[in-house]
Amino acid sequence: MARLTINGKAQDVDVDPNTPLLWVLREQVGLTGTKYGCGIALCGACTVHIDGVATRSCGVPVSAAVGKQITTIEGLAQNGILHRLQKAWLDGDVPQCGYCQSGMIMAVAALLKDKPKPTDADIDAAITNICRCGTFQQVRAAIHAAAANA
Repeated sequence: MARLTINGKAQDVDVDPNTPLLWVLREQVGLTGTKYGCGIALCGACTVHIDGVATRSCGVPVSAAVGKQITTIEGLAQNGILHRLQKAWLDGDVPQCGYCQSGMIMAVAALLKDKPKPTDADIDAAITNICRCGTFQQVRAAIHAAAANA
């Protein structure tokens, strides 16, 4: 039995300690906003925050997440109010298929925490998530819009 703190709430899960955190979030806890993309921690669709750090959850065994604060896309909004990034994403019509967007938003939220006014070079260096639809210019515009509204 592993006790995880997900979006501020303690959750007990009965899984093998080597089970990827992604599958625990989706299958055991029911938080399906975090997506499976590649399964080898390259694409970023599964990005969550662990102790505030953007982390690709498909490559993290649940045992490594015990005792840490896990935040998923479902936990980004607070008290029913969208996070400024979620609002910027909607205002900028960023998603097309939307599959990668929750992971992208989580990666960008971590970037903005560390660099509230990122340059394009900062964005290029930090955001390595893959978007098959190619909405990168809309993503960049939404990041700058969210930074301006901080």
